[in-house]
Amino acid sequence: SFAYFTIKDRLPQILTRTIDTLHRHKNEFFEEHGEKGVEAEKRAISFLSKLRNELQTDKPVTPLEDELPDAMLWNQYLDYQRNLSNGNGGPSWFQSPWLYVECYMYRRIHAALAQNPPIDNFDVFKEGKAQNFFESQGAIIALCTYFQELLKNIKDLDEKQLQEEFFKLLQVSLWGNKCDLSFSAGEESSQKSSLLQCLEDMVPFILVNDMEKLWSLLQNAKNRKTDKCKVRVDIILDNAGFELVSDFVLADFLLSSKLADEVHFRGKSIPWYVSDTTKNDFNWTIKQLQAANHMWMSRCGINWEGNLKKGVWVYHDHMFWTLPHDFSSMAEVAPDLYADLQKSNLLLFKGDLNYRKLTGDRKWEHTVPFHQALNKFHPAPLCSLRTLKSDTQVGLKPGQAEQIQASEPEWMISGKYGVVQFD
Repeated sequence: SFAYFTIKDRLPQILTRTIDTLHRHKNEFFEEHGEKGVEAEKRAISFLSKLRNELQTDKPVTPLEDELPDAMLWNQYLDYQRNLSNGNGGPSWFQSPWLYVECYMYRRIHAALAQNPPIDNFDVFKEGKAQNFFESQGAIIALCTYFQELLKNIKDLDEKQLQEEFFKLLQVSLWGNKCDLSFSAGEESSQKSSLLQCLEDMVPFILVNDMEKLWSLLQNAKNRKTDKCKVRVDIILDNAGFELVSDFVLADFLLSSKLADEVHFRGKSIPWYVSDTTKNDFNWTIKQLQAANHMWMSRCGINWEGNLKKGVWVYHDHMFWTLPHDFSSMAEVAPDLYADLQKSNLLLFKGDLNYRKLTGDRKWEHTVPFHQALNKFHPAPLCSLRTLKSDTQVGLKPGQAEQIQASEPEWMISGKYGVVQFD
């Protein structure tokens, strides 16, 4: 299965790259922290080398030994996995659900640094994320330019034209999800060309297209709006780099077109899945845009900084997003987060990992309804914007999957297909 190749090939590559990144920063650690920095780097590398060996030799998954706030929840989850295995030996790297061990690896990478001050705040994936941003510069400029031109006339657009623009920017945010560094094991995956030119050609690759439903939901919310109740959209973020900029543009459009009054962004509290957005990435991206020597890029950055200051954009992180749990257990494991999401009019879940957690990453029949696969997770109306990079997909029409499978056996993992799937 795709899971097998991920654990066998992709994850060890990511660990090797992580070790290599620490090696390359040795002098920097020495300059900043002296011998202590070098010692910490050696310990972290030794921890990660041991982790890579455990993975490659299919050792049992071991409890976390650090004192970080989420360690207890992780260890309880390991007990839960042990109970599931019904005495067939405990969970090991190749004998466990893929979602669990993949999340577990990233949590162990985090522990390797967190337990080794003074380099405990070093993000081993930061360089890759920055590189993705700079290599996508052409596409970012095209998108910011398009958007700033759109803003000049947004007040004059009728409802039909607004809807067209909304659909366009939704699709840019959808296909922006192709730029995923954990999928390419950290190899370059930037967005080189402008997506706006080829949206028409890509429509046939959207397997479930519920954009109309999103539009009517937001229109209805806007029409029912009173001074007391604001329309709020939450975007559960995926990758930094070009995708994040495409999410920013969509969020700004929602405010500028009065489809929403506030947008809440939800990122990861620790470096995760190579290119996932943390608070540092979020702030860094806005600063980079502000400082760009391109008029429309910097205008976007300045406006977006303003949105944060005015409180119409809000960034949150929560440790639940970096736990191994499916979202169906959020109400139990993170009731505070669940209650907060209930205040939203629409939740937009970006990307593949969120889709896997929404659907429990199971081998569903492709025709099973999305609502059923969510397994009672429904804090608010929600939509998944995702390009397919793992072999879980629900809500397709009878025969749809078989038809694609016949000509493209890799359709579920190539990133060529996408969904805008609403419930």
